[in-house]
Amino acid sequence: MAGPKYQVMKGDRVRVIRGNDRDVEGTVLEVNRDKGRVRVEGVNMRKRHTRPSEANPDGGIITFEAPVHISNVMLVDPATATATRVRTRTEEDGTKERIAVKTGNPVPRPR
Repeated sequence: MAGPKYQVMKGDRVRVIRGNDRDVEGTVLEVNRDKGRVRVEGVNMRKRHTRPSEANPDGGIITFEAPVHISNVMLVDPATATATRVRTRTEEDGTKERIAVKTGNPVPRPR
């Protein structure tokens, strides 16, 4: 069973609006709908000490992006490069598109 629907999807450009990485922009790497969290490139960096293994024979300290709650990020309108809320509009032919609330411009789906 899938979780709730969100307007943010993998590949979108988002801005962090709360937390230690506030006002940092990045690309969404992953969306976890069940937990309501997203991993954003360069945001919420964490370090993990790992033992040597076959995949990583030297072991050591690896740095990775930890997920942040989806309510702490806002979609960036590509036309104006500002963070905006998003509405969904259904066209006559049944296709849906995301609309930036501030400008009314459509927000394209990421590739």
